Amino acid sequence: MRSIDGIDRIDKVVSGAEEAVADIAPGSSLAVGGFGLVGIPWTLISALLDQGADDLTVVSNNCGVDGAGLGLLLEARRITRVIASYVGENKEFGRQYLAGELTVELTPQGTLAERLRAGGAGIGAFFTPTGVGTMVSEGGLPWRYHPDGTVALASEPKEVRTFQGVDMVLEESIVTDVALVRAARVDRAGNCVFHASARNFNIPAAMAGRLTIVEAEEVVEIGDIDPDDVHLPGVFVQRVVELTPAQAQEKDIEKLTTRPREAARA
Repeated sequence: MRSIDGIDRIDKVVSGAEEAVADIAPGSSLAVGGFGLVGIPWTLISALLDQGADDLTVVSNNCGVDGAGLGLLLEARRITRVIASYVGENKEFGRQYLAGELTVELTPQGTLAERLRAGGAGIGAFFTPTGVGTMVSEGGLPWRYHPDGTVALASEPKEVRTFQGVDMVLEESIVTDVALVRAARVDRAGNCVFHASARNFNIPAAMAGRLTIVEAEEVVEIGDIDPDDVHLPGVFVQRVVELTPAQAQEKDIEKLTTRPREAARA
């Protein structure tokens, strides 16, 4: 809390990323925002790598790429279980999974987003038609392999019921110990604005965390963000890290694709 004009105001800004992640314990579950490398919490991931917590369960759309994002935690063997919808850009991820070193729960992308959102909304489970008639509902998805390539752990069958003539599968919501997200603009009370496609998984991930930490490209005073512009209310946020200008510019992409400029071509 801090006083402005004699009125106590909530202030969730902490001194830096190191302080923000200092109490994340080994064995914690993390919801991490981002899609590929878009909108990922680069600085918080780096701070957590330095902090040393291991045996982590990570819930994210994907697990970064080789040498970047969550891929750094993976390469350091800090992650033991991943709940994700896509793994195709990370060779080390694939190697650890097929070698029996990593448990992977593959989940349809929209279902994963809704499992996180539902967890943040206090909904225990929901029914969806996505995955009915596949191994998602019938079970048998290989979550972990033995080193010899045989399946060590497979998914269990899920309940299927019919609503309005449509078969639907029961999916449990997700609540994690911690959420790590990145936003473009955040006020000191934790109200967040995300830029363009960086909204992706950041909002449901933030909702799912019991402790949500946001790294902010810009921190503003309470009242500087119009309530109509808020994408994530501060009630879901406990800590805010203000990035330096250099940290705010860290926005690598997975694959650089270009074409010649018209002038050069001419």
